[in-house]
Amino acid sequence: MTEPVADAPAERYVLRQKLTMMVNRYEILRADENGRELGVLCFAEQKRMAAKEQVTFYTDSAKAHPLFGFNARKRLDLGSTYDVTDGQGRPIGWFKKHFKASLVSSTWTLGLPDGREFVGAERNTKVAVARRLWEIVPVVGDIPVPFLFHFDFAAPDGSLALSSTKKASVKDVYHVSLPPLADGRPIDWRVGLAMAVALDALQSR
Repeated sequence: MTEPVADAPAERYVLRQKLTMMVNRYEILRADENGRELGVLCFAEQKRMAAKEQVTFYTDSAKAHPLFGFNARKRLDLGSTYDVTDGQGRPIGWFKKHFKASLVSSTWTLGLPDGREFVGAERNTKVAVARRLWEIVPVVGDIPVPFLFHFDFAAPDGSLALSSTKKASVKDVYHVSLPPLADGRPIDWRVGLAMAVALDALQSR
């Protein structure tokens, strides 16, 4: 794996999933306004079949330097809240899936330490419903879902805070955008990318 570039915030990112025998691995790359990849920023690993969800993001392939991560407050809880922490374990954000609303269209709330909250849902409700039907039909439900799903998170004033767009690819690839908010700054990129990984890693929860 290519070593990460300098740790600097950006507005656009590319998220790539790589499946291995024991873990799901995600590479996070910075991207320019045209979607051109600028280099690896960090990567994350999720252990499969873990009793309590935890994903750690590292700056190097040797996993010597954890950068940030997220973990569930409770074990095996469909409505659990996930805390996002920095490399020293200090809280920098949180997110929570709304179980009832997600029966139709996956819905999340993303929160920051300053009290701001952003609500995110699947961009296309018809696609969300089609995915649900696909997953519950016998036999068909065992085949990977053929529908691309995208998410948008909005600030209380309606402005876009985070978007995740899944690209047509053999492997899961997402283009993630963290546009500036009313104060001229985007949300903490670590919290935004933690949420983006969770949208893939926890989608079946």
